[in-house]
Amino acid sequence: MTIRFGLLGAVALATTSLLSLGSAMAQDEVTITIWSLDDANQPALNLAREFDELEPGIKVEYREIQFDDVVSEAMRAFATGQAPDIIAVDNPEHALFAARGAFLDITDRVANSDVIDPANYFPGPLNSVTWDGKLYGVPKATNTIALYYNKDLYAKAGITEPPKTWDELVEVSRQLNDPANNVYGLAFSAKASEEGTFQFLPWAQMGGGGYDNINAPGAVKALEVWKTIMDEKLASPDTLTRGQWDSTGTFNSGNAAQVISGPWELNRMLEEAQFDWGVALLPTETEGGARSSAMGDFNWAIFASTQHPDEAFKALEYFASQDDRLFPEFGQLPARSDVEIPETGVALKDAALQVFLEQLQYAQARGPHPEWPKISKAIQDAIQQALTGQATPQAALDQAAATIDGILGQ
Repeated sequence: MTIRFGLLGAVALATTSLLSLGSAMAQDEVTITIWSLDDANQPALNLAREFDELEPGIKVEYREIQFDDVVSEAMRAFATGQAPDIIAVDNPEHALFAARGAFLDITDRVANSDVIDPANYFPGPLNSVTWDGKLYGVPKATNTIALYYNKDLYAKAGITEPPKTWDELVEVSRQLNDPANNVYGLAFSAKASEEGTFQFLPWAQMGGGGYDNINAPGAVKALEVWKTIMDEKLASPDTLTRGQWDSTGTFNSGNAAQVISGPWELNRMLEEAQFDWGVALLPTETEGGARSSAMGDFNWAIFASTQHPDEAFKALEYFASQDDRLFPEFGQLPARSDVEIPETGVALKDAALQVFLEQLQYAQARGPHPEWPKISKAIQDAIQQALTGQATPQAALDQAAATIDGILGQ
């Protein structure tokens, strides 16, 4: 879908003087193109429309692009000289573009900006737009994951508070598991896709590992915990094939007592869940241990090939200036700690939001690394191999580490 705002044509004029006037006006007007996956219910399209209306000298052309096509289409467009001026790209793929010279270095522009201040952004989102010490974009929004739990089932089982450690999570899941009533103790996604990496990487990080140290002892322990959950049937077998949306649906229907998911599910939870629920921080490896969490959502970037860098950056400044509207109007969390999230008046939702905002303090970018898709694939393969019994967690993560080392050139 391509949407053009403003005037798209010029009226043919009969006289030379009017032709000259029209030519001068056309030269004064600049057209910038924006690609994003946002539709009419999401911020990018609406903010692009507003910016077009506010800036008489700038015309905006907006294109809605599908999630699965962002990288391939954007890279192809850049290679053929047809890239848009601005794009919204998934945060783990930002480095792929920046490292290849596809994105504009906006470090100096940000330093001189009265609107965009890097100090206001959460460390994870800011890290995702940074490459080689320079800024190649601005976080658009952010999200993370935490533990939703069914308070009614907790009370029935005599559980007074959510688990704080991995061992406690396993034990609580055992207590809540009720096969006779088709209730699993936990729901999460171990799918062989970016969603699986998104859910597992925080566990590896809390265990002292990371994408460049994926077979650290704590990361192996994390995968062993996941295997225990699957082997004891504390989670549904289709955990290996379903995404986060379907996992949350299992929780909402009452068929899972807990689920690891994100704030994007809050409105759906209020509509679907017919029970009392709450949200807790992700359990850590040990009591008081290191925290981490996944970091999702998209970043804004300007292509290095733009012919209108000033106008494009002005658009980014406008988008950033509207961050306080992201949650009230669009249900998205701003990537900034200085933007206050207003209370919704719904107690469950407001309490959950505070937990997610706290969890965001520990959210880490996936990477950043220009070969992230290959790195993520190695992690996904290890998860699948371990949870299906093709390899032990240690062997699976050792293989992933060897593959990743090769990618990193180590």
